[in-house]
Amino acid sequence: MIIGLTGENCAGKSTVADYLTKKSFYYLSLSDVIREELKAEGKALTRQNMIEKGNELRGQFGPGILGAKIIAMMENDRNYVVDSIRNPAEVEELKKKKGFYLVHITAPHQIRFQRMRSRDREEDPRTFAAFQKIEALEMKNAEKTKQNIQATVEMADKKIENVGDLTELYDKVNETLGELSSEFKMDIMGRIFHGDCKGRGITVKLH
Repeated sequence: MIIGLTGENCAGKSTVADYLTKKSFYYLSLSDVIREELKAEGKALTRQNMIEKGNELRGQFGPGILGAKIIAMMENDRNYVVDSIRNPAEVEELKKKKGFYLVHITAPHQIRFQRMRSRDREEDPRTFAAFQKIEALEMKNAEKTKQNIQATVEMADKKIENVGDLTELYDKVNETLGELSSEFKMDIMGRIFHGDCKGRGITVKLH
């Protein structure tokens, strides 16, 4: 299975990705492809440079280039979680791989802004108005080679709203995996049943 993650800034995509790596998913990120390009050019890894380099790569090699580069890194016998998908063409490229599903991680504006303020990165906007302005520029774009999160999330197979604590988020991720794969559904149901029986003093061996 390949789980692609898309969504608004500070919605919780990295948190979901970290959780999936603990469930034996291998992590890949389209942003890492951009970071490597910037490092090779000796440029700072700022948000603006990341956006500009991503747009430049899409302009030179086609809007789906980052997705194609990620596919080239994959091995057939592994589960993957792919982070930082921000362009519809990247989704189209990744959907060429069997078992790919796009999941939209989202949360209300105010919650995401508070999360951004909590992480306190130097390059992050300091006011809610500035946060909204930057987000508007990333959400929708008529040029196919630029970020278009709005069009990307519309292609999602599943949606997870991250408004609670980590336990609630992880439960939603498990539920989503179960809906997408019978293998994960059996694993989740088996662990729930096993735990319930242990609580009653009953020993159950699951196969």
